[in-house]
Amino acid sequence: MSITDAFVKTLTTPSIISAITSTIFIILLGFYLRKKNIFTEAFGKNLAKVTLTVALPALAFNSFMAPIDGKTLSEGISVLIWGFLIILIFMFVGPFLYPKVQKSEREVMGILTTFGSTTFFGIPIVGAVLGPKGIMYSSIFNIGYRVFLYSYAYIKMSGLKMEMKNVKKMLVNPIVIATFLGLFLWLVQPYAPTVNVPTFVKGVVDTKAGMHSVAFFRIDQTAVWLWTPLNYLSQLASPLAWLSIGVTLGSISFKEATSNKLSWYYAANKVILVPLFTLVVAGILSSMGILSMSYVAIATMVIMMATPTATVASAYAISFNRNAVLASNASLVSTVLAVVAMPFWIAILQIINSTGLIK
Repeated sequence: MSITDAFVKTLTTPSIISAITSTIFIILLGFYLRKKNIFTEAFGKNLAKVTLTVALPALAFNSFMAPIDGKTLSEGISVLIWGFLIILIFMFVGPFLYPKVQKSEREVMGILTTFGSTTFFGIPIVGAVLGPKGIMYSSIFNIGYRVFLYSYAYIKMSGLKMEMKNVKKMLVNPIVIATFLGLFLWLVQPYAPTVNVPTFVKGVVDTKAGMHSVAFFRIDQTAVWLWTPLNYLSQLASPLAWLSIGVTLGSISFKEATSNKLSWYYAANKVILVPLFTLVVAGILSSMGILSMSYVAIATMVIMMATPTATVASAYAISFNRNAVLASNASLVSTVLAVVAMPFWIAILQIINSTGLIK
């Protein structure tokens, strides 16, 4: 298939167009409601809390309610390794992208470049575009991200040694708990007691599939009454996250944020250069057989790395007075640019998949 044919196919695929328009329209709706004062800034923060403590944990856990096979397990391990590797690479390279600024600004911008809003911005989009397997890979990818975000980033931004309260914050985070619990259950399926159950597809019995054996804790098959409410909650993740992003954008002065050239340079690095590097290197590693990764795995990581500034990293800059104004401006500009750039990344990934460059 030629690139032209792949491009046309991508732009005429309803599921892809729907994912892109849903993201943009709901973010714009949140922005409009904030500008009209229908949603307050405080309400936007409450939306974010509900998303982070309820919807995203349900989304992460439910994504692991799936059969395990050799290929998926191998890719999951590759995603885990790459998740640690890519963060380590940008922890080292990030500051060198800003050679003309002062050392303090260079360190802050390097950290903001390394850590994106993978949980709040990335996972909902991955779920909309790539489905449950993409969500599973994004949750695995985030393990390395969270380890370094709550350790290296905290130490560099605070200038202090790692504190126990930060370790506790990382371990008791609802999304972390849901991810590790789901990952553990997914991995031990072959060794767990099984039960015979009818096959459920999206909560409905598939009469043609007959009975089959699954691990007793596969609630999508053994306890649909429990899986269904969790699924309803998980479906809230994307719209709530996008509404909250729109409310946040509507609460900040664009004029002040966009007047800083460094913010634009940073935003271009964060949502264009970083995911491009991820795509190229991950594609090379996969083609060489060093890390076994399919299109879904690579696309997941590219989307995750194309996200704007991580909320926690920005909060560190503000809390420890490390170029707080610059960090806030960079966060806003990168968010706006990410909203614009994400549809293009989704289209590029689909075109690459259609041409067979990544299978």
